[in-house]
Amino acid sequence: MIQIEIDPVWRFRRREDAQSLRIMLDFLAEIRATGKITSAADKAHISYRHAWNLIEKWSAFFNMPLVVRKQGSGTRLTPFGDKLVWAGQRLEARLRPLLQNLSQELETEINQMLPHGPLILRVHASHGFAVPKLREILSREPDIGVDFRYVSNQNSLASLAHDGCDLAGLHLPQGDLRKRAIAASKGWLTPSIHRVISFVTREMGLMVKRGNPLGITSLERLLDPSIRFVNRDPDSGTRLLFEQLLAQHGLDGTRINGYEHSEFTHAAVAAYVASDLADVAFGVEAAAKQFGLDFVRVLTEDYFFVCRKQILEVEAVQRVLSIMRGEEFHAAISKLPGYRVKDAGSIKTISEVFRKSE
Repeated sequence: MIQIEIDPVWRFRRREDAQSLRIMLDFLAEIRATGKITSAADKAHISYRHAWNLIEKWSAFFNMPLVVRKQGSGTRLTPFGDKLVWAGQRLEARLRPLLQNLSQELETEINQMLPHGPLILRVHASHGFAVPKLREILSREPDIGVDFRYVSNQNSLASLAHDGCDLAGLHLPQGDLRKRAIAASKGWLTPSIHRVISFVTREMGLMVKRGNPLGITSLERLLDPSIRFVNRDPDSGTRLLFEQLLAQHGLDGTRINGYEHSEFTHAAVAAYVASDLADVAFGVEAAAKQFGLDFVRVLTEDYFFVCRKQILEVEAVQRVLSIMRGEEFHAAISKLPGYRVKDAGSIKTISEVFRKSE
Protein backbone atom coordinates (compact mmCIF):
# COMPACT_ATOMS: atom_id res chain seq x y z
CA MET A 1 0.00 0.00 0.00
CA ILE A 2 1.55 3.29 -1.16
CA GLN A 3 0.83 6.30 1.06
CA ILE A 4 1.26 9.92 0.02
CA GLU A 5 1.62 13.04 2.16
CA ILE A 6 1.41 16.63 0.93
CA ASP A 7 2.72 19.33 3.25
CA PRO A 8 2.69 23.10 2.71
CA VAL A 9 6.05 24.87 2.61
CA TRP A 10 6.49 28.53 3.57
CA ARG A 11 8.86 30.41 1.28
CA PHE A 12 9.49 34.15 1.56
CA ARG A 13 11.17 36.38 -1.01
CA ARG A 14 11.68 40.08 -1.49
CA ARG A 15 10.56 41.66 -4.77
CA GLU A 16 14.08 42.78 -5.58
CA ASP A 17 15.67 39.40 -4.80
CA ALA A 18 15.08 36.25 -6.87
CA GLN A 19 16.22 33.96 -4.05
CA SER A 20 13.63 32.62 -1.62
CA LEU A 21 13.93 31.72 2.06
CA ARG A 22 12.21 28.69 3.54
CA ILE A 23 11.11 29.09 7.15
CA MET A 24 10.15 26.12 9.31
CA LEU A 25 7.14 27.39 11.24
CA ASP A 26 6.84 24.09 13.14
CA PHE A 27 10.31 24.80 14.51
CA LEU A 28 9.22 28.21 15.79
CA ALA A 29 6.01 26.71 17.17
CA GLU A 30 8.05 24.28 19.26
CA ILE A 31 10.05 27.17 20.71
CA ARG A 32 6.81 28.92 21.63
CA ALA A 33 5.42 25.77 23.24
CA THR A 34 8.54 24.78 25.22
CA GLY A 35 10.65 27.91 25.57
CA LYS A 36 13.64 25.79 24.55
CA ILE A 37 15.67 25.93 21.34
CA THR A 38 17.16 22.53 22.23
CA SER A 39 13.69 20.97 22.11
CA ALA A 40 12.93 22.57 18.73
CA ALA A 41 16.32 21.45 17.37
CA ASP A 42 15.77 17.87 18.55
CA LYS A 43 12.31 17.74 16.99
CA ALA A 44 13.70 19.08 13.68
CA HIS A 45 16.64 16.64 13.84
CA ILE A 46 19.22 19.40 13.61
CA SER A 47 22.04 20.52 15.91
CA TYR A 48 21.67 23.33 18.43
CA ARG A 49 24.25 25.36 16.52
CA HIS A 50 22.41 24.89 13.23
CA ALA A 51 19.17 25.92 14.94
CA TRP A 52 20.69 29.21 16.01
CA ASN A 53 22.13 29.78 12.57
CA LEU A 54 18.64 29.37 11.09
CA ILE A 55 17.12 31.78 13.60
CA GLU A 56 19.79 34.39 12.85
CA LYS A 57 19.33 33.91 9.10
CA TRP A 58 15.55 34.33 9.34
CA SER A 59 15.84 37.37 11.62
CA ALA A 60 18.31 39.01 9.21
CA PHE A 61 15.94 38.41 6.29
CA PHE A 62 13.07 40.24 8.04
CA ASN A 63 15.45 42.73 9.69
CA MET A 64 13.61 41.90 12.88
CA PRO A 65 14.31 39.38 15.69
CA LEU A 66 12.11 36.27 15.88
CA VAL A 67 13.16 35.08 19.35
CA VAL A 68 14.27 36.66 22.61
CA ARG A 69 16.43 34.98 25.26
CA LYS A 70 16.09 35.99 28.90
CA GLN A 71 18.41 34.83 31.64
CA GLY A 72 16.66 32.23 33.76
CA SER A 73 13.45 32.23 31.74
CA GLY A 74 14.44 30.44 28.55
CA THR A 75 13.60 31.57 25.03
CA ARG A 76 10.38 33.06 23.74
CA LEU A 77 9.14 34.32 20.40
CA THR A 78 8.92 38.01 19.69
CA PRO A 79 5.46 39.35 18.71
CA PHE A 80 6.54 39.09 15.06
CA GLY A 81 7.72 35.48 15.49
CA ASP A 82 4.47 34.67 17.26
CA LYS A 83 2.46 36.16 14.38
CA LEU A 84 4.33 33.98 11.89
CA VAL A 85 3.48 30.86 13.88
CA TRP A 86 -0.20 31.75 14.17
CA ALA A 87 -0.36 32.43 10.45
CA GLY A 88 1.12 29.00 9.79
CA GLN A 89 -1.31 27.28 12.14
CA ARG A 90 -4.28 28.99 10.52
CA LEU A 91 -3.03 27.89 7.11
CA GLU A 92 -2.51 24.33 8.35
CA ALA A 93 -6.01 24.17 9.83
CA ARG A 94 -7.54 25.56 6.65
CA LEU A 95 -5.63 23.43 4.15
CA ARG A 96 -5.12 20.11 5.95
CA PRO A 97 -8.40 18.42 4.89
CA LEU A 98 -7.98 19.70 1.32
CA LEU A 99 -4.41 18.39 1.10
CA GLN A 100 -5.47 15.05 2.57
CA ASN A 101 -8.23 14.78 -0.03
CA LEU A 102 -5.75 15.50 -2.81
CA SER A 103 -3.19 13.02 -1.51
CA GLN A 104 -5.91 10.42 -1.05
CA GLU A 105 -7.05 10.86 -4.64
CA LEU A 106 -3.53 10.23 -5.91
CA GLU A 107 -3.03 7.31 -3.48
CA THR A 108 -6.15 5.57 -4.75
CA GLU A 109 -5.18 5.99 -8.41
CA ILE A 110 -1.70 4.60 -7.84
CA ASN A 111 -2.68 1.67 -5.61
CA GLN A 112 -5.37 0.52 -7.98
CA MET A 113 -2.72 0.23 -10.70
CA LEU A 114 -0.33 -1.85 -8.61
CA PRO A 115 -0.36 -5.67 -8.87
CA HIS A 116 -2.30 -7.32 -6.04
CA GLY A 117 -3.33 -3.94 -4.70
CA PRO A 118 -5.43 -3.84 -1.53
CA LEU A 119 -9.20 -3.68 -1.49
CA ILE A 120 -10.21 -0.02 -1.46
CA LEU A 121 -13.00 0.94 0.93
CA ARG A 122 -14.42 4.40 0.13
CA VAL A 123 -15.31 6.60 3.11
CA HIS A 124 -16.83 10.09 2.81
CA ALA A 125 -17.25 12.00 6.08
CA SER A 126 -16.82 15.41 7.66
CA HIS A 127 -13.37 16.09 9.10
CA GLY A 128 -13.70 16.60 12.87
CA PHE A 129 -11.20 14.78 15.07
CA ALA A 130 -12.46 11.21 15.54
CA VAL A 131 -12.51 10.37 11.83
CA PRO A 132 -8.80 11.26 11.36
CA LYS A 133 -8.01 9.03 14.36
CA LEU A 134 -9.81 6.14 12.69
CA ARG A 135 -8.03 6.92 9.44
CA GLU A 136 -4.66 6.92 11.22
CA ILE A 137 -5.24 3.45 12.68
CA LEU A 138 -6.55 2.06 9.40
CA SER A 139 -3.51 3.38 7.54
CA ARG A 140 -1.40 0.81 9.40
CA GLU A 141 -3.51 -2.11 8.20
CA PRO A 142 -1.45 -3.93 5.54
CA ASP A 143 -4.19 -5.53 3.44
CA ILE A 144 -6.85 -2.85 3.30
CA GLY A 145 -6.82 0.49 1.53
CA VAL A 146 -9.27 3.13 2.71
CA ASP A 147 -10.10 6.05 0.44
CA PHE A 148 -11.04 8.78 2.94
CA ARG A 149 -12.56 11.96 1.54
CA TYR A 150 -13.62 14.83 3.77
CA VAL A 151 -17.02 16.19 2.75
CA SER A 152 -20.10 17.62 4.46
CA ASN A 153 -23.02 15.66 5.92
CA GLN A 154 -25.31 16.10 2.93
CA ASN A 155 -22.56 15.52 0.37
CA SER A 156 -21.53 12.27 2.05
CA LEU A 157 -25.13 10.99 1.97
CA ALA A 158 -25.46 12.05 -1.67
CA SER A 159 -22.26 10.13 -2.44
CA LEU A 160 -23.66 7.03 -0.77
CA ALA A 161 -26.94 7.31 -2.68
CA HIS A 162 -25.08 7.55 -6.00
CA ASP A 163 -22.59 4.79 -5.15
CA GLY A 164 -19.75 7.26 -4.74
CA CYS A 165 -18.73 5.82 -1.37
CA ASP A 166 -19.22 2.77 0.84
CA LEU A 167 -19.43 4.48 4.24
CA ALA A 168 -20.95 7.96 4.70
CA GLY A 169 -20.50 10.06 7.83
CA LEU A 170 -23.60 11.48 9.51
CA HIS A 171 -23.79 13.59 12.67
CA LEU A 172 -27.09 14.34 14.41
CA PRO A 173 -27.64 16.59 17.44
CA GLN A 174 -29.19 15.21 20.58
CA GLY A 175 -32.21 17.02 21.98
CA ASP A 176 -34.85 19.23 20.41
CA LEU A 177 -33.01 19.78 17.11
CA ARG A 178 -32.75 16.06 16.34
CA LYS A 179 -36.01 15.88 14.39
CA ARG A 180 -35.05 18.76 12.13
CA ALA A 181 -31.64 17.23 11.37
CA ILE A 182 -33.22 13.86 10.62
CA ALA A 183 -35.72 15.48 8.26
CA ALA A 184 -32.82 16.91 6.25
CA SER A 185 -31.24 13.43 5.96
CA LYS A 186 -34.26 11.18 5.43
CA GLY A 187 -34.53 11.80 1.73
CA TRP A 188 -31.19 10.11 1.15
CA LEU A 189 -31.84 6.99 3.21
CA THR A 190 -34.05 3.92 2.74
CA PRO A 191 -34.72 1.77 5.84
CA SER A 192 -34.79 -1.48 3.85
CA ILE A 193 -31.46 -0.72 2.13
CA HIS A 194 -29.30 1.18 4.59
CA ARG A 195 -27.81 0.48 8.02
CA VAL A 196 -26.21 2.74 10.61
CA ILE A 197 -22.86 2.09 12.34
CA SER A 198 -22.52 3.75 15.75
CA PHE A 199 -19.28 5.68 16.25
CA VAL A 200 -18.80 8.50 18.79
CA THR A 201 -20.43 11.50 20.45
CA ARG A 202 -18.88 14.96 20.45
CA GLU A 203 -19.51 18.16 22.39
CA MET A 204 -20.46 21.24 20.36
CA GLY A 205 -20.35 24.80 21.65
CA LEU A 206 -18.71 28.21 21.69
CA MET A 207 -14.92 28.54 21.50
CA VAL A 208 -13.76 31.62 23.40
CA LYS A 209 -10.46 33.03 24.57
CA ARG A 210 -8.93 31.64 27.74
CA GLY A 211 -10.69 33.04 30.78
CA ASN A 212 -13.62 34.11 28.58
CA PRO A 213 -12.81 37.83 29.01
CA LEU A 214 -15.92 38.97 27.12
CA GLY A 215 -18.28 36.79 29.17
CA ILE A 216 -19.67 34.91 26.16
CA THR A 217 -21.89 32.25 27.73
CA SER A 218 -24.89 32.13 25.38
CA LEU A 219 -25.85 32.51 21.73
CA GLU A 220 -27.67 35.74 22.54
CA ARG A 221 -24.35 37.28 23.54
CA LEU A 222 -23.18 36.98 19.92
CA LEU A 223 -25.53 39.82 18.92
CA ASP A 224 -23.24 42.31 20.67
CA PRO A 225 -21.70 44.22 17.71
CA SER A 226 -18.36 44.52 19.53
CA ILE A 227 -17.94 40.71 19.56
CA ARG A 228 -16.23 39.30 16.47
CA PHE A 229 -17.48 35.93 15.24
CA VAL A 230 -15.98 33.54 12.67
CA ASN A 231 -18.37 31.06 11.03
CA ARG A 232 -18.05 27.63 9.43
CA ASP A 233 -18.43 27.24 5.65
CA PRO A 234 -22.02 27.29 4.33
CA ASP A 235 -21.94 23.65 3.15
CA SER A 236 -20.80 22.20 6.47
CA GLY A 237 -23.07 20.30 8.85
CA THR A 238 -21.80 22.49 11.69
CA ARG A 239 -22.96 25.64 9.88
CA LEU A 240 -26.40 24.07 9.35
CA LEU A 241 -26.56 23.10 13.03
CA PHE A 242 -25.58 26.63 14.10
CA GLU A 243 -28.28 28.16 11.90
CA GLN A 244 -30.82 25.75 13.41
CA LEU A 245 -29.73 26.80 16.89
CA LEU A 246 -30.15 30.48 15.99
CA ALA A 247 -33.65 29.80 14.63
CA GLN A 248 -34.52 27.84 17.78
CA HIS A 249 -33.54 30.86 19.90
CA GLY A 250 -35.20 33.38 17.57
CA LEU A 251 -31.88 35.03 16.66
CA ASP A 252 -30.99 36.71 13.37
CA GLY A 253 -27.57 35.59 12.14
CA THR A 254 -27.14 38.67 9.97
CA ARG A 255 -26.87 40.70 13.19
CA ILE A 256 -23.76 38.77 14.26
CA ASN A 257 -20.52 40.63 13.55
CA GLY A 258 -18.48 38.34 11.23
CA TYR A 259 -21.29 35.92 10.39
CA GLU A 260 -20.37 36.10 6.70
CA HIS A 261 -16.69 35.23 7.37
CA SER A 262 -16.33 31.44 7.14
CA GLU A 263 -13.60 28.81 7.43
CA PHE A 264 -13.52 25.18 6.32
CA THR A 265 -12.68 23.29 9.55
CA HIS A 266 -13.24 23.32 13.30
CA ALA A 267 -9.51 23.82 13.77
CA ALA A 268 -9.46 26.79 11.40
CA VAL A 269 -12.12 28.75 13.29
CA ALA A 270 -10.40 27.88 16.58
CA ALA A 271 -7.10 29.18 15.19
CA TYR A 272 -8.78 32.45 14.24
CA VAL A 273 -9.96 32.96 17.81
CA ALA A 274 -6.61 31.93 19.28
CA SER A 275 -4.73 34.38 17.04
CA ASP A 276 -7.09 37.23 18.02
CA LEU A 277 -8.69 37.62 14.60
CA ALA A 278 -12.04 36.73 16.19
CA ASP A 279 -13.50 36.50 19.69
CA VAL A 280 -15.71 33.45 19.32
CA ALA A 281 -16.54 30.54 17.01
CA PHE A 282 -18.91 27.58 17.08
CA GLY A 283 -17.50 24.06 16.86
CA VAL A 284 -16.18 21.01 18.69
CA GLU A 285 -14.54 21.12 22.11
CA ALA A 286 -11.45 19.28 20.84
CA ALA A 287 -10.59 22.15 18.49
CA ALA A 288 -10.95 24.69 21.30
CA LYS A 289 -8.59 22.73 23.56
CA GLN A 290 -6.09 22.21 20.73
CA PHE A 291 -5.57 25.97 20.59
CA GLY A 292 -5.75 26.67 24.32
CA LEU A 293 -9.25 28.15 24.24
CA ASP A 294 -12.10 27.87 26.73
CA PHE A 295 -15.29 26.11 25.70
CA VAL A 296 -18.94 26.83 26.46
CA ARG A 297 -20.93 23.65 25.80
CA VAL A 298 -24.20 24.06 23.85
CA LEU A 299 -25.18 20.51 22.87
CA THR A 300 -23.98 16.97 22.11
CA GLU A 301 -23.90 15.36 18.67
CA ASP A 302 -24.00 11.68 17.76
CA TYR A 303 -21.64 10.75 14.93
CA PHE A 304 -22.51 7.71 12.82
CA PHE A 305 -21.56 6.03 9.58
CA VAL A 306 -24.27 4.94 7.14
CA CYS A 307 -23.85 2.16 4.57
CA ARG A 308 -25.78 -0.26 2.38
CA LYS A 309 -26.55 -3.37 4.42
CA GLN A 310 -24.97 -5.84 1.97
CA ILE A 311 -21.52 -4.27 2.36
CA LEU A 312 -21.45 -5.22 6.05
CA GLU A 313 -20.37 -8.73 5.01
CA VAL A 314 -17.35 -7.47 3.07
CA GLU A 315 -14.06 -8.36 4.80
CA ALA A 316 -12.73 -4.78 4.63
CA VAL A 317 -15.83 -3.47 6.45
CA GLN A 318 -15.56 -6.24 9.04
CA ARG A 319 -12.00 -5.12 9.71
CA VAL A 320 -13.12 -1.51 10.12
CA LEU A 321 -15.83 -2.56 12.57
CA SER A 322 -13.31 -4.59 14.53
CA ILE A 323 -11.00 -1.58 14.82
CA MET A 324 -13.90 0.63 15.96
CA ARG A 325 -14.62 -1.90 18.72
CA GLY A 326 -10.96 -2.29 19.67
CA GLU A 327 -8.96 -0.92 22.58
CA GLU A 328 -6.58 1.15 20.43
CA PHE A 329 -9.39 3.20 18.90
CA HIS A 330 -11.15 3.61 22.26
CA ALA A 331 -7.92 4.79 23.89
CA ALA A 332 -7.31 7.29 21.07
CA ILE A 333 -10.81 8.76 21.38
CA SER A 334 -10.53 9.02 25.18
CA LYS A 335 -7.69 11.52 24.66
CA LEU A 336 -9.85 13.84 22.52
CA PRO A 337 -11.57 16.50 24.67
CA GLY A 338 -15.34 16.34 24.30
CA TYR A 339 -15.37 13.03 22.42
CA ARG A 340 -16.76 9.74 23.73
CA VAL A 341 -17.03 6.31 22.16
CA LYS A 342 -20.71 5.32 21.87
CA ASP A 343 -21.38 1.69 20.86
CA ALA A 344 -18.66 2.08 18.22
CA GLY A 345 -18.96 -0.59 15.56
CA SER A 346 -22.47 -1.69 16.51
CA ILE A 347 -25.03 -1.98 13.71
CA LYS A 348 -28.49 -0.39 13.89
CA THR A 349 -31.36 0.04 11.48
CA ILE A 350 -32.41 3.45 10.20
CA SER A 351 -35.66 3.11 12.16
CA GLU A 352 -33.83 2.37 15.42
CA VAL A 353 -31.69 5.49 15.13
CA PHE A 354 -34.44 7.83 13.89
CA ARG A 355 -37.23 6.52 16.12
CA LYS A 356 -35.52 7.92 19.23
CA SER A 357 -36.41 11.41 18.05
CA GLU A 358 -39.97 10.77 16.93
